[in-house]
Amino acid sequence: MFDCLRRPAALFATTIVSLALLLGALAVAPAEAQDRRQNAPGAFDFYVLSLSWSPSFCAEAEERGGRGSRSQQCSGRPYSFVVHGLWPQYEAGYPEYCEQPSPRLPRNIMSSMLDLMPAPGLIYNEWDKHGTCSGLSAKAYFEAIRKARAAIKIPQEFLDLSQAKTLAPAAIEDAFIKANPKLTNSAIAVTCNRTRLSEVRICLSKDLEFRSCDEVDRQACRRDEVNMPPLRGG
Repeated sequence: MFDCLRRPAALFATTIVSLALLLGALAVAPAEAQDRRQNAPGAFDFYVLSLSWSPSFCAEAEERGGRGSRSQQCSGRPYSFVVHGLWPQYEAGYPEYCEQPSPRLPRNIMSSMLDLMPAPGLIYNEWDKHGTCSGLSAKAYFEAIRKARAAIKIPQEFLDLSQAKTLAPAAIEDAFIKANPKLTNSAIAVTCNRTRLSEVRICLSKDLEFRSCDEVDRQACRRDEVNMPPLRGG
């Protein structure tokens, strides 16, 4: 009789232990999903060169009524695509803020990048968040950004856009592929907000050659069409 009473109790205890183990496994799953090299400077698989459509950024800044609408980028010369950043990536996920505190970015390096990245705050942030993960010095990292940008030809139709244009994201990709013959659909992704083109993201090897990137491609804009506001300033 006592054995009969003990068996349900033992079964209950076993069930509790099993549930605890299951919940413990679920709790650590997200951490295990991270790359084993997470945030180790220089330990990554490839770069993403992110090119922001400046008129969209400025239109959104204007709608928010923030300082961005009065920045150099939005009130100076007519910018088309500007560099948002060069981001180290893993095949799944990405590192960030790999040195805390990050090494100080010299002001002269920041100033030298304003032609490609016309916002001092952006340049400092990109160094802190992404540049420190490259394993490069600040000078070498921003030289890599300049070299990566020089390797990309912006389609002629986007360089002097005087009127708003509505295009399918695939058409924007096709225009970049046509202008850059070695670029393929698997190495480029267009991102958007609710209605506007946000960025064109191009995947590059550590040697700054085009390469495919499945995860980046899966995060691309899925809208049928996006709006490209015209250039402003000048």
